[in-house]
Amino acid sequence: MSFALLLPAALAALAALLLPLLIHLARRSEQRPTDFAALRWLRQKPRPRHRIRFDEWPLLLLRLLLLALLALWLARPVLHGAPDRRPYVAVMPGVAQDAIDRQALPPQARRHWLATDFPALETPAPTDTQPISSLLRQIDAELAEGVPLIVLATAQYDGADAQRPRLSREVDWRITEGATPVTMPAPRPAPQPAPPRLRIHADHAQAASVRYLRAAAIAWHAGDDDVAPADASYTLHGIDDALPGDAREVVAWLGAGSLPPALLRWVEAGGTALIEAGASLPDDTTAAPLWRDVAGETLAEGATRGQGRLLRLTRPLQPQAMPALLEADFPQRLQALLQPAQAAPSRADARAHAPLAGARAFPQSPRDLQPWLALLIALAFAAERWLATRARRGAAP
Repeated sequence: MSFALLLPAALAALAALLLPLLIHLARRSEQRPTDFAALRWLRQKPRPRHRIRFDEWPLLLLRLLLLALLALWLARPVLHGAPDRRPYVAVMPGVAQDAIDRQALPPQARRHWLATDFPALETPAPTDTQPISSLLRQIDAELAEGVPLIVLATAQYDGADAQRPRLSREVDWRITEGATPVTMPAPRPAPQPAPPRLRIHADHAQAASVRYLRAAAIAWHAGDDDVAPADASYTLHGIDDALPGDAREVVAWLGAGSLPPALLRWVEAGGTALIEAGASLPDDTTAAPLWRDVAGETLAEGATRGQGRLLRLTRPLQPQAMPALLEADFPQRLQALLQPAQAAPSRADARAHAPLAGARAFPQSPRDLQPWLALLIALAFAAERWLATRARRGAAP
């Protein structure tokens, strides 16, 4: 494991360590002269020895520690932990238990079903259709580079994409059932759907954010003069009349707080709504990450509600908070979020659909240490207040 700082310049705050030292020097116990008779035998101008002396040094050390922790917290420490190098075994639902037992698997390997949330192999096998290709890509992205991946596949399975998945590693692809390969015709490219129509509603506080959505919509409809790329309204009133009658249009709602009931009803009827980071999802809605940046941080999350979809940005539409706004592929990434591919799961032959290698490996996100430092800062502050209270009580006459 290795320790790193995302903002090392914040360590300049360590200069504040001088403050407790100066305070303790200025507030140390004052010497009060007391006259008594023997003083007349002393010299008129004694030469006392001056030395630096700190009173209440436990309190001083605790204050220095508190400031040092604050400076370290500002520097955003992270821990690049040693990744789990154990092999990963993914088993497709449908593989029989005796077929698993006959496989020569590493004894220390992690074993999971190739299903949503990757349940442990000791749990019952999922019975519903799984998006096998998407799950393989997710495993490849979450595993550290070089970790062996073993997949136990059935001869035929549902949940395949139109193309063979390409991963960043060689996969030990094992077919557990003997079957005649299915002759699969070459997949025909699916027709590209028309870009979505975007209707934007924003309050005055979010007026500056509208331009990024409008620029993306203009890029979708470049060369199409008959289609208005995006309609923008800078008011949150009259949403009932402003909602489109066609559920295929997308409504962007740039307003903080709770969502209007009319918008929720429109989504439940089959519409798609994009809301900003300041808007709150309904309590009964559980969102899942849908868009991540190169560092693995979630940029957008979404959930189904009724027959429609509710999408929520996790960052404000500002380049400082969301640098992806200034990237060249932002219009395409936004369109993929609003208009995902509608490819239905298809049956594939395991021999002809084995994953390919050669994709780019995903970087592993470091572990953020700020929450742990925040806990230490709270404990240090509580201890400092307790010692300071004791010191004041002891100094009281």
